[in-house]
Amino acid sequence: MKLSEVKVALKALKKIGFQLPNGELVPNHFHVTEVGKITKNFIDCGGTVRNEEVVNFQLWNADDYDHRLYPEKLLNIIELSEKVLGIGNLEIEVEYQADTIGKFGLDFDGTNFLLTSKQTDCLAKDNCGIPEEKTKLQFSEIATGNSCAPGSGCC
Repeated sequence: MKLSEVKVALKALKKIGFQLPNGELVPNHFHVTEVGKITKNFIDCGGTVRNEEVVNFQLWNADDYDHRLYPEKLLNIIELSEKVLGIGNLEIEVEYQADTIGKFGLDFDGTNFLLTSKQTDCLAKDNCGIPEEKTKLQFSEIATGNSCAPGSGCC
């Protein structure tokens, strides 16, 4: 989800909710302790230099049960961050404390912002010898004779 999409969603909301991948809601008294731009410069395992930038929201729960962050306030924090930090319309990454700091993608279902699971991946599969995943056959393909032939490379 891009920053511009978050801003549009916030303008239509009366309250903010963040939902974890397991369906649980982040407690209502969360704080957004950071809005920032993270730049990652790295070399992948194939030797390619890469650069990634994301907007980072850090969510935190305190013992301040009377605290509520409303859409207008978060929108003001985002707009200040855009101005001061020069943040553009980048993808959002959310940090949230679990057993350790978890990193999540962000989506929106019309009511809540959804923290989505992120996965690691090899960015240089073609350079480091990782074979492409083979297509798995459905039982119906095997039963109708549309299966792999020996030596075809699909089995």
